[in-house]
Amino acid sequence: MARTRTYNHFCPVARSLEVIGEKWSLLIVRDLLRGPQRFTDLLRGLNNITPKWLTLRLRELESAGIVERDQEPGRKEVRYRLTEKGAQLGPVIAALNVWGVDHAMRPPEPGEGILLARSLQAIASYFNSRGLKAEAPLEWEIRTPDNPPARIRFDGETWRLRGEDPPPAPALVVESDAQAWAEFLAARGEDRAAVFARMRVAGGDDAVAFFRQAFRIPVGA
Repeated sequence: MARTRTYNHFCPVARSLEVIGEKWSLLIVRDLLRGPQRFTDLLRGLNNITPKWLTLRLRELESAGIVERDQEPGRKEVRYRLTEKGAQLGPVIAALNVWGVDHAMRPPEPGEGILLARSLQAIASYFNSRGLKAEAPLEWEIRTPDNPPARIRFDGETWRLRGEDPPPAPALVVESDAQAWAEFLAARGEDRAAVFARMRVAGGDDAVAFFRQAFRIPVGA
């Protein structure tokens, strides 16, 4: 693989960044951790990337053995998926999600892509890092007008983004617009409580109370 970045350091971190440190590369890996995707899916989800740059980054990741093409015989449709080597970056993405929640989150800026599935992927990583437990199985569903509904599930061991298997009824449903949902995730304390008050929440008292606890919404707010 021709390297476009080099640090001239004999160091595993530097060597890793030579492979996955280019702009968009880790974000492509992040999105493929949710499962195989078509080029158009990646293009739409990454929001501000151009087709030219996405093509280039996919080729680099393929060359590095991180991404591979998945094409069924007799079909023109190509999906991209992570190789075993690429999937081993899952804990790296999870750690960045946790660090970002603690230290880098801010309200969404104009033009930023807000994807429910992506936000729940980050929330699952964060809850797992905190060791948050619930009575299993537990599911929450988040709905906004401009995103497909997305679910997060606790299966008794870990929190994860809900897959495509037949879902049970969620214990709690949150309806909002994407901007408010992003503001909710970026806020803290009383500010988060104020955004939460604008959302429509359907669920039993215990389910709502646990949601408030999980997101550290102040009692009485």
